[in-house]
Amino acid sequence: MNKNNARTRFAPSPTGEPHVGNIRTAIFAWLFAKANNGSFIIRIEDTDQARIVEGAIDSILESLSWLGITWDEGPDKGGEYGPYTQSERQKLGIYEQAVEKLLKAEKAYYCSCSSERLDQLRKSQSKSGKPPGYDGHCRNKDSTQVLDESAKQVVRFAMPKSGITKVSDTIRGNIEFENGLIDDFVILKSDGFPTYHLANVVDDHAMEISHVIRAEEWLPSLPRHINLYSALELDPPIFAHVPIILASDRSKLSKRHGATSIKEFRSKGYLPSAMLNFLCLLGWSLDDKTEIFTEKELIKHFSIERVSKSSAVFDNQKLEWMNGHYIRESDQSALIDDLLKYWTDFPVETFDIEPSVSKLNAVLPLIQDRIKTLQEAGPMINFLFSEAISYDTQLLIQKKMDFKSTLDALNETLSVIKDTNPFTASNLEDSLRLLADRLSIKPGQLFGTLRIATTGQRVSPPLFESLEIIGKDTTIESINLAVKKLNTYGDQN
Repeated sequence: MNKNNARTRFAPSPTGEPHVGNIRTAIFAWLFAKANNGSFIIRIEDTDQARIVEGAIDSILESLSWLGITWDEGPDKGGEYGPYTQSERQKLGIYEQAVEKLLKAEKAYYCSCSSERLDQLRKSQSKSGKPPGYDGHCRNKDSTQVLDESAKQVVRFAMPKSGITKVSDTIRGNIEFENGLIDDFVILKSDGFPTYHLANVVDDHAMEISHVIRAEEWLPSLPRHINLYSALELDPPIFAHVPIILASDRSKLSKRHGATSIKEFRSKGYLPSAMLNFLCLLGWSLDDKTEIFTEKELIKHFSIERVSKSSAVFDNQKLEWMNGHYIRESDQSALIDDLLKYWTDFPVETFDIEPSVSKLNAVLPLIQDRIKTLQEAGPMINFLFSEAISYDTQLLIQKKMDFKSTLDALNETLSVIKDTNPFTASNLEDSLRLLADRLSIKPGQLFGTLRIATTGQRVSPPLFESLEIIGKDTTIESINLAVKKLNTYGDQN
């Protein structure tokens, strides 16, 4: 193989949000092309018109772009092998030409079996313990008859009835399939659209795809495709079937395990660099220790031969750890940009005041080592961008304290805050620790009350640094409000 001519493709069906398993396969195909100075192509396989979901194509392209995956040819870019959507390619007549060639060579035939007959056949096969499959009822009919749309005829490929189909898979080695176990499958539907099997083979050849990298779920289709290539007198590409992704319980990853689409992970605050790195390690590794890779390093080191045959387990805890690593290592200005974009794209966190870059610059060093996702940042710093702090008054009263001791502590704190100059984190901490000692209470009790009064949160960035960012006037205002709340609380109890 001339690696300079490597051409890979990602050919998704626009039937919904792209699953991480499909995107991981796309990443492998992209990495292989880039590692071998080749081309990566996007082709939309929309021949199953009934299952098309509006907006799915945009979601697929957006997900790839978000991860930093670029393509050389595709539905939005064009290219010399276009069009890159199968419904548009059908207008070229290339699928019909292939069908005609197969019919003429008696490698395919028309089938007019009704859905009722096929349903009854499946039930009968199931009852007798036989594997489901077409029984060849129409195989001996005249293969040159004209397609009668009113009869809802389809065209089936005539699989060899005997012998072995041998194929070499880059990941799985040599594989053999017994032809007699594979039924005559449909290649042209009654609506005139080709099935996946035919369109896939015709398009991969027409687009000069050198390597087909796809999920192992397509392994059962491999003998069908190899026989189609042979019947059409075409050279097949090199195949590589990557392992599927499993959930932690070793079942196939699905929605019942949580997020499965790239958009869902974006909404949870994962960084594209972390997501790309993590997905690459689902089935591929450089060695037994390296886990963090830049995009350039992935392209440099990727080889399809190092993709495992074994299924990969999607470890959410590892993804969270990896995302936290990327957040900690992020440049501060870049992380601010990521946060601002995240809050724009997924406005789950509602700020009363639009976050300013200056305040984010001040508070980010306090939380960068504490958050594992962008989603965690909003609730942690919400107090900085709120017009009013909201909390349950009872939260002001810490363990082993009562209404009176809490009120006294806040009033004494107010005096200390007013006298603290300059208003810095170190001065605040020194003064308030002395106050806690003077009041004969634990520092944690005093600081807990003050944290609720000034942030409305039990957990916040480091307290004294937060107060410095909040500022003296706002801190005093918040403590006065807490005193007022406590007095009202005391009157009611």
